[in-house]
Amino acid sequence: MDIQNTQSQMRKGILEFCILSIIKQAEAYPSDIAEKMKAANLNVLEGTLYPLLTRLKNASLLTYRWVESVSGPPRKYFSLTDEGLSFLQELEKTWKELADAVNLVTNQNS
Repeated sequence: MDIQNTQSQMRKGILEFCILSIIKQAEAYPSDIAEKMKAANLNVLEGTLYPLLTRLKNASLLTYRWVESVSGPPRKYFSLTDEGLSFLQELEKTWKELADAVNLVTNQNS
């Protein structure tokens, strides 16, 4: 078995949760999201991030606004919608339940 593939799949499973959590903290530009993910050792490629942001926007979980830039084209800043906030709250609940269950199972012999 390929450990890197398994690790990659585990990270992909929490990508939406992490991205929505970052955007909840403050309106975010995609490169800012990527930087925060990288700082947390959860590297995400642009080819993954942009389609995911579009999918979340199309699902009405995110909205965006354009901001003019002095150093290039306008920038798209994302924020959570009310629906996105509710969705994130459900993910937070699910994450806690999963983390508690995994900790219980993996620490059973401790």
